[in-house]
Amino acid sequence: MNTPVSAVLSRPVAVMVFLAFAFAYFFSALVRGSTATLSPALTAEFGLNARDLGLLAGGYFLGFSFTQLPLGAWLDRHGPKRVVLGFLFVAVAGCAAFALADSFSGLLVARVLTGVGVSACLMAPLTGYRRWLTPAAQMRANSWMLMTGSLGMVASTLPVQWLLPITGWRPLFLALAVLLAVSMIIVAWKVPRWDVQPHGDAPAGYGAIWRHPYFRKMMPLGFFCYGGLLAVQTLWAVPWMVKVAGYTPLAAATGLFAVNVSMLCTFWTWGMVNPWLARRGIDADRLLTWCVPVHLLCLLGIIVAGPRAGALALALYCVSCTVVAQAHPAVGLAFPAALAGRALSAYNLVIFVGVFAVQWGIGLSIDGFKAMGLSEPQAFRAALALLLVCCVGAYGWFLAGKPHNRDS
Repeated sequence: MNTPVSAVLSRPVAVMVFLAFAFAYFFSALVRGSTATLSPALTAEFGLNARDLGLLAGGYFLGFSFTQLPLGAWLDRHGPKRVVLGFLFVAVAGCAAFALADSFSGLLVARVLTGVGVSACLMAPLTGYRRWLTPAAQMRANSWMLMTGSLGMVASTLPVQWLLPITGWRPLFLALAVLLAVSMIIVAWKVPRWDVQPHGDAPAGYGAIWRHPYFRKMMPLGFFCYGGLLAVQTLWAVPWMVKVAGYTPLAAATGLFAVNVSMLCTFWTWGMVNPWLARRGIDADRLLTWCVPVHLLCLLGIIVAGPRAGALALALYCVSCTVVAQAHPAVGLAFPAALAGRALSAYNLVIFVGVFAVQWGIGLSIDGFKAMGLSEPQAFRAALALLLVCCVGAYGWFLAGKPHNRDS
């Protein structure tokens, strides 16, 4: 589609644009989640310890984080189509490099490169939706993009585990490189070009975004709560199930499959109910105030239950945290459309720096607590207890902030 589009899209065009972006985001999520399923194989082949595994998985999010600030400015200036195509080319190279790596350092560099390459797969559509869809439709489309990501995470569990003995993990990543290349063709075909609009009174740079009280209010929730969710979902759920709950690798992959299916269903439900909530004046602030305590209690329950906390407990924890995803579109709507790319990418930076910090931090904490004499299950529980303390502090910061963003 070569015609520039700046107005709200018609429903048929909007559906096609959504599906084009969703196809790319599906495979970016599959790449992201594959580390958890492959962690036993990678650990055995490369002799990784907990901190190595945490760093490898976190490398994806580190690469992701490197690009978020320039990405936001590029999205506002050049539009979603041009930007995401350039980044997906890097993702193809990253997946191919991962498949060919013969050392931990090679894996890590390839993982960082892949994170860089897929870092526009969510921000590009969210920026486009900010201009092309109505506010209620934005909330629905945002939730359903996350549902698509959950579908990719589902595909990264049992399907990957089943294919692993047949193909090995290296051909899987070569196949992902090919599929990401296919997604580039679909985006180039179906997504409209960006009709560049003058920024008017919108300030340049990120200063106005970082200083905005609503943005600051949401930062700790994104860093610790949502970052913690992704850290557990994309890596630590499987080691917990294997080393604490006593699952076999196949049973852990099955458990992660169940966790991701529950996430998929939850994001689908958010997409259905968000317009209904918006019509009744129930905004993101109110949802977060009501629902984050449930999330904190679920995390506390996992810590207390220890070996008795298996896939069901992890699923409840992840599902209860999906409410924090409502902060993302709320932050985007707090700023004018000319700043949407920068606002969304800046908040995404907060989230994914949080994922990297929590993912690696859990690994460091586990090794540290084991060095202090704790057993491995006890070390896992102590590491999650530290995460819980941080999440409680983030919720307190949120409650102390302004109750709404209407002054924006």
